[in-house]
Amino acid sequence: MSEWRNFIGGKWVAGSSSINVENPATGEVFASIAKASLDDLEMAVSAARKCVNSRQLIDCKPAERSALLYRIAAEIRAISQQGSELAVLENGKRLSDAQNEFNEAARYFEYYAGMADKIEGVSIPLGRDYIDYTVYEPFGISAQIVPWNFPVSICARSLAPALAAGNAVIVKSPELTPLAITWIATACQRAGLPDGALSILCGTGPEVGAALAAHRDINQIVFTGSVPTGRAILHAAAERAVPCVMELGGKSAAVVFDDADLDQLMDSIHWGIFFNAGQVCSAMSRLLVERSIYDELVERITVFTNGLKIGPGIDNNDITPVMSATQQKRVLHYCDQAKQQGATLITGGKKPAGQKGYFVEPTVFGNVSPDSDIFKQEVFGPVLAITPFDTEQQAWDLANATEYGLVAGIFSSNINRCLRGTKLLRVGQVFVNEWYAGGVETPFGGTGLSGFGREKGQEALYSYVQTKNIAIKIR
Repeated sequence: MSEWRNFIGGKWVAGSSSINVENPATGEVFASIAKASLDDLEMAVSAARKCVNSRQLIDCKPAERSALLYRIAAEIRAISQQGSELAVLENGKRLSDAQNEFNEAARYFEYYAGMADKIEGVSIPLGRDYIDYTVYEPFGISAQIVPWNFPVSICARSLAPALAAGNAVIVKSPELTPLAITWIATACQRAGLPDGALSILCGTGPEVGAALAAHRDINQIVFTGSVPTGRAILHAAAERAVPCVMELGGKSAAVVFDDADLDQLMDSIHWGIFFNAGQVCSAMSRLLVERSIYDELVERITVFTNGLKIGPGIDNNDITPVMSATQQKRVLHYCDQAKQQGATLITGGKKPAGQKGYFVEPTVFGNVSPDSDIFKQEVFGPVLAITPFDTEQQAWDLANATEYGLVAGIFSSNINRCLRGTKLLRVGQVFVNEWYAGGVETPFGGTGLSGFGREKGQEALYSYVQTKNIAIKIR
C-alpha cells in the first residue's frame, strides 16, 4: 500500500484524508492519494495567481519557454517506464498502451515547444497616421479537469499548449486514476517549471471540481468528460463569462461500403472499439455496413472477436478491464437493454468467466435499430453496434442520427464517395480508410453534444490565448 500526495505550488502536499485507488483487473485497493480540500484549492489558486502576476512565463523570451517545454518532454520520457507500470495498476490498460500514453504526453510537449516562439500577431494597415497591430496574451489561470481513461496524455494535451502560451495551470485529476498523472508534475519540477505554474489536485468532482469551475480567479476552463458534468461546468462558467474548451464524448460511426478493404477494416475495428476496453471518447462504437456485404462482415467480426484474449493489462491481453464496478454495471446494462430493444446479440454481452476484476466480454450486436439506445447513447465499453444500410444517402443519414458529433469514418475505395461523405458528416474529424488516422498534429474536437473548441494541432494553441489590438495615432 503506497500513499501519494497532491502537487500544489511546487510542493508535494499531504491531506487530512485520502482517496483509495483500485486495480480494476483485481478490484483490490493498492494505493491511496491525499484527498484535496477546498483549502488546497485556494492554495493552488493563490500560487497560480502569484506566478501569473510575477510574469515569469509571460515575459520570458519565447525561445526560453520553448526550451522549458523540451526539457519537460525529456523528463517525461525519462520516467515513462515507472509511470507506465503505475498506469497499468490504476487504469487496467495494457503495459504497451500505457507506455504509448507517456510517449504521446512527451510528444505534446515537444510539439508545443516548437510553437512557443511562433505565437505571432499581425500588423493592420489603417493609413499613414496610424500604427495598428495585434498581440496574443495568455488568459492567466487555466483550470483543466482531466478524465480517467487517458489521464497522462489528456493532461499533457491541454497543459503543454497552455504553458507554451504563458498560462499557469491547475489540473483536477480523476479520482479513479490519480497516480500516474503525478509523474507529469515530477517531470515539470525537474525541468525547472516555476512554482505555481502547475498544480495537480485529486479531489472529488462535486466538491473540488465544482469549486474550481466556479472560482472567481479562474480565467479559462478545459474539460474532457461526460455531458452532464460538462453542462454543470458551463453553467458555472457562464456566470462569469469564462471561456471554455469542452470535449464531451461521442457515438461515432464507421460507414463501410461494399468496395472497402475488409482486411484493413478489421484492423481498424480492433483498435477502434476494443482498444482500452472501448473506453475512448472517439471509439468506433457504431458500424454502418452496406447490406450486400453485411453477412460476410458480421461473420469475420465474430471470428475475430471470439479470438481476442481477455485478461489483465500487465500481460498485454487484447481486452482489459473497464475502469470500475460502476462502469462494468453501466456497460452490462446497455447490453441487456439492447437485447430488450430488438438487437441481435452476436457475441459477448456479459462478464467473462474466471476473471476477478471489472471485465466485460468483447461484445457485438447486429441489426441494431437507429431508435435503440445502444445506437444513440455512449456506452464507453467494448461494445460494437452494427446496422445495415442500402443507399449512400441512408448511410450518411444514419451516421448523423445522434446528438453527438465527435468523429466518423468512411471505408471505401471510391475517393469521390469518400470526399462527398467528408462534407456531409456532422463531426469534428473524419477518418478515411483507417480509424485513428492522424496524431498530435491534427485538431480534435466535436459538434453537438460532443462539445466545442479544439485540442491538438496548431489550432489548439489559440484556445489558450486572447487577442489584444493596439492602435496608435501618430501625431
